[in-house]
Amino acid sequence: MAKYVDGFVIAVPKSKLDDYKKLARAASKVWMDLGALDYQELVADDVPYGKETSFPRAVQRKNSETVVFSWITYKSRAHRDKINEQLMKDPRMEKLMADAEGVFDPSRMIYGGFTSLVSA
Repeated sequence: MAKYVDGFVIAVPKSKLDDYKKLARAASKVWMDLGALDYQELVADDVPYGKETSFPRAVQRKNSETVVFSWITYKSRAHRDKINEQLMKDPRMEKLMADAEGVFDPSRMIYGGFTSLVSA
């Protein structure tokens, strides 16, 4: 089955990682309730600061921050679009957006939607 994935990379202050984890758990519940197939949030463990390109460079990570890599899987882009439309109307999202203030800087978020090329 073809799948569609939204991917995200952000910088999170190490001192706010527990706050981010709570936020991510609440967000995962919303996405999964609305029909996402999978929701993953991962914190950097082996992510070197590259000389020219790297995850840390992409999000302008500061020394006091770590990188979080996330993805949400859907059946298709149409499925993703339907869920995102429902998200914008879901009252839980307003609370999540308010809770996110000060936890990370969304202006440094790297994100995009991806169509499956190879799946094993």
